[in-house]
Formats: sequence, C-alpha cells, structure tokens
Amino acid sequence: MAISTIVPQRALQIWVAGKVQGVYFRVSAAKQARKLKLSGWVKNLSDSRVELFAQGDDGDLDELIAWCKKGPVLAKVSEVTQKLAEIDYEIVDFEVLR
Repeated sequence: MAISTIVPQRALQIWVAGKVQGVYFRVSAAKQARKLKLSGWVKNLSDSRVELFAQGDDGDLDELIAWCKKGPVLAKVSEVTQKLAEIDYEIVDFEVLR
C-alpha cells in the first residue's frame, strides 16, 4: 500500500446537531469525506450529536461542511459548528468510529 503524499493543509473538529443519529449520517459522512480525499473520523456522541475530525485541502473541507449542513436524506440538521484542530499526520484514511 502506497503512503499518501498529500499533506493536509487544515484540520477541523465539526459537530452536527439535529436528527443525525440512526439516519446513516456517519456512514454517509465517511463516504463523502473519502470522495473528497479527506482523512479523519466520525462518531456519535452521547448527547445525540455527531462529531467529525477531518483534515485535508481547504476547499474539500469547505465542501464537507456544506454537505454536513444537509446530511443524508433522512437527516434533519439543525446546527453545524466547527473549530480549527491540530493536524494529525498519523491519520491517513477516514473511519467510522463507534
């Protein structure tokens, strides 16, 4: 397996609120992030939000945020918040966490 030569430009922590658990949000978000060549992870939170850590190209991160504001068909997103995060060079794929 080849090691990625793409160096992330920016990393974000993203929280998505609304009807976002039980609607395939995590799987759909991971699929979207991989399509955008982002690395990171997505997981459910106990307060019924979804949290994402994503890193990569600025434009691709902006596209992921735009996607998060809609989510998959069954989702009803009420709020998306984000903050800059520290790039984690160990992460090379996008994973769905429990």
